[in-house]
Amino acid sequence: MRWTMAMIVGLMLAGSFTLARERHENRDDNTALEFKTMVGNSGPFIGARNPIRGINAGGAPWKIAEGQGELRQDGELEVRVRGLVLAVTGTNPVDQFRAIVSCLTIDGNGNVAISNVSTGPFPATPTGDAEIEERLELPQTCFAPLVFVTSPSGAWFAVTGF
Repeated sequence: MRWTMAMIVGLMLAGSFTLARERHENRDDNTALEFKTMVGNSGPFIGARNPIRGINAGGAPWKIAEGQGELRQDGELEVRVRGLVLAVTGTNPVDQFRAIVSCLTIDGNGNVAISNVSTGPFPATPTGDAEIEERLELPQTCFAPLVFVTSPSGAWFAVTGF
């Protein structure tokens, strides 16, 4: 009986490893950044006091229930947000969001430079839900990419992080 049970467990584990390996092998090698969390602006990041890579935050705290997405090396960006709302009211007062991909790059003099590339506007619901999908023209080399969800004017409400 023990031998049979050990054999069943062994077969199950072997099957799990095979599925995991197949998923890894089938994964698109073009994925540069995959994220499953975002954080809303708060504390010292509210407004223009402490911009991140030159991008000011919205003027009030925001919270997010879910933020996830993927950035591919060819510039294809997909972002899905749920519940991106003002922390005080629990609602989203803007009808459109944008996304900004922020890259650190190397300028012509060999110095570090920031390149911020924005999508066009995408519809956002009063409950803070949105789907953003666009191909961006990113710099040839993009160190430490960050993805922001912003207002139509570019103030960030959420950024990749936890």
